[in-house]
Amino acid sequence: MSYTSRVLEESIEKNANEPEFQQALTEILPTLQPIIEENPQYEQAKILERLVEPERSIIFRVPWVDDKGEIQINRAYRVQFNSAIGPFKGGMRFHPSVNLSVIKFLGFEQIFKNSLSGLAIGGGKGGSDFDPKDKSEREVMVFCQSLMNELYKHLGANQDVPAGDIGVGGREIGYMFGQYKRLTDQFEGVFTGKGIPYGGSLGRTEATGYGLMYMVECMLETKGESLVGKKVAISGSGNVAIYAVEKAQQLGATVITVSDSNGYVYDPEGIDLALVKEIKEVRRGRIKEYVDVRVNAEYVENGLVWSVPCDIALPCATQNELLLDGATKLIENGCTIVAEGSNMSTSLDATHLLLENNVFYAPGKASNAGGVSVSALEMAQNASWTPWTAEEVDVKLRVIMRNIFTNSYNAAEKYGMKGNLSVGANIAGFKKVADAMMLQGAV
Repeated sequence: MSYTSRVLEESIEKNANEPEFQQALTEILPTLQPIIEENPQYEQAKILERLVEPERSIIFRVPWVDDKGEIQINRAYRVQFNSAIGPFKGGMRFHPSVNLSVIKFLGFEQIFKNSLSGLAIGGGKGGSDFDPKDKSEREVMVFCQSLMNELYKHLGANQDVPAGDIGVGGREIGYMFGQYKRLTDQFEGVFTGKGIPYGGSLGRTEATGYGLMYMVECMLETKGESLVGKKVAISGSGNVAIYAVEKAQQLGATVITVSDSNGYVYDPEGIDLALVKEIKEVRRGRIKEYVDVRVNAEYVENGLVWSVPCDIALPCATQNELLLDGATKLIENGCTIVAEGSNMSTSLDATHLLLENNVFYAPGKASNAGGVSVSALEMAQNASWTPWTAEEVDVKLRVIMRNIFTNSYNAAEKYGMKGNLSVGANIAGFKKVADAMMLQGAV
């Protein structure tokens, strides 16, 4: 049995009740075998056994009082996975689906994503099963403050720097940062995604969506093509999706779908981005309201975005949103590129099907790394007390995404899997972390 197979088997047994984490292990570990064979010192130093075990997992209760005066209790997590190349870095997610398995799944993925960025940030992730949907401003604030009463002990600008994720935007970051500052009496860059008036970075809001499109641009260049005239299907209507739509349109594509958890909108004339922003960012409404204004558009309740014919498909909502049936539809309809805007959007069997049918596929650890990359740029600005212009940030983001593509593409080609960005990104991300662990010793 190979080293990667043995560690995978042992890890699945040890984490038997964590299916999401098992999925991440199954997707990543087998792809590392070529570089493991080339570097036997990794096995001797038990790099994989150390890599799959978080340095620290923190689980705690979050009591808070709702608007009716009733005490509510939520559970929260922070998994500090690997700090070999820098402080732990990864978002906080507020969603009812959050549990330890989900956070470990996201945190393990984050190790590789952060390494690929080329910046000095390690892998971590956190969150809570708190649902900010339909909560008042006061309820969101008191929850965030209560959560920070425990979490602040484990954070620091050179220790662990959280950001936002699903359910955690600028509002939630502000409340958490404010409470951290009250508790520590320190103004430091301990969160990213902050508001511009108190140390945030211009371009951070747009970064994941823009970075996704810069990755797609690189993928198309290998085919001698551009985004001009391409039909793009995007899932989601949150931050990532909105700014992927914006950049895709700027680069000449026609985006024909957006969605939320209730259904999707198909607009053959191209998505009206201003209307989507009004519905989702201003009114915090549902995407079905889109067809009240754009009468030629179609709303499909509980429908499958991937059934809409397109050239490029961009899952930008959540994990495991593109499954085997969706991949089958995309292939049948002639889709040639799939790039993930959300973390591990595509199930493993769907990924294999796409690759077998020559669909150029980019995994989230590569294609949605724009967000964490600009978060690291925000950390750099905070450390130097010097803000950069939006143009400076965007130029750096584009360079970072191009480097991620090039390094992933070259790694895949080196090991005889040309064009397989999934394998290439895993190998390129792993090597930097593994080498750092080797240099730092075994304990």
